[in-house]
Amino acid sequence: MDFTNAPVYLTVKDFSVSGEEFTLMLNEELQLLKTHPQPSAENLGRYYESEDYISHTDGKRTLFEKLYHVIKQKALKDKVNFVTGFKPGKGNLLDIGSGTGDFLVAAKNAGWSITGVEPSEKAKSIAKQKGVVFTEDLAALADNSFDAITMWHVLEHVPDVEKQIAELKRIVKPDGVIVIAVPNFKSYDAQHYGAHWAAYDVPRHLWHFSKTAVQKLFSAQGMEVVKVLPMIFDSFYVSLLSEKYKTGKMNFIKGFWVGLQSNTKAAHTKEYSSHIYVIKMAKTQNKAI
Repeated sequence: MDFTNAPVYLTVKDFSVSGEEFTLMLNEELQLLKTHPQPSAENLGRYYESEDYISHTDGKRTLFEKLYHVIKQKALKDKVNFVTGFKPGKGNLLDIGSGTGDFLVAAKNAGWSITGVEPSEKAKSIAKQKGVVFTEDLAALADNSFDAITMWHVLEHVPDVEKQIAELKRIVKPDGVIVIAVPNFKSYDAQHYGAHWAAYDVPRHLWHFSKTAVQKLFSAQGMEVVKVLPMIFDSFYVSLLSEKYKTGKMNFIKGFWVGLQSNTKAAHTKEYSSHIYVIKMAKTQNKAI
């Protein structure tokens, strides 16, 4: 991916940890944004050192966290049913960026054989107490070994997206399915909040995707997006957090209203706050295997 001479799309702030500012560079061909500068591997971890980083904790301290976990329980069931719908026979499931492991626990209860990947030792320790088994290194996994691979809001955190996609292609079975969920910077709530849009979440989010970006990046490695679905709840969650960043307080009514507007407009534009992408090996690739 070439970002040489790429124009600046927006300047945004890390509201949750450091208070530092970053620029978003636009690759116009891919319609992909890159956070600049991207922290080094040695320094990236410190940007996750916050009790407010909700995917790394089971905390229910505030009304917002309690609301998150209520919605999360329904979302977990929906996610497992969704993945199973593409692989009714189930089998081996790899979840990359497992957090505290709740999705994998739900998948295991539904009959999947589960494996997780999670860089946060804190989140991993919580997940292990729930019976989640982890692999430390994707490179150690055998070729064509998983029936399904999921990355729920994780691809945006990966330093080398193209290398990650190549690894996904290597370890998924030829008839397997890859499910990716990422925020969409083309959504109404992203446009409405601009630099305060919570889903930019710099510098933890190193990349910011559009539908065009996802389709082209996977196509370049012999895979195709076969289905795109909205994540309806994300517009509300992101808008509530964006209100906090913009005004300093959690304005539930305003956040809910913007989230509702985003979903209503997206019913026509098809640009939701976040999308789920179902990806399979391209038909020509399958024939060659």
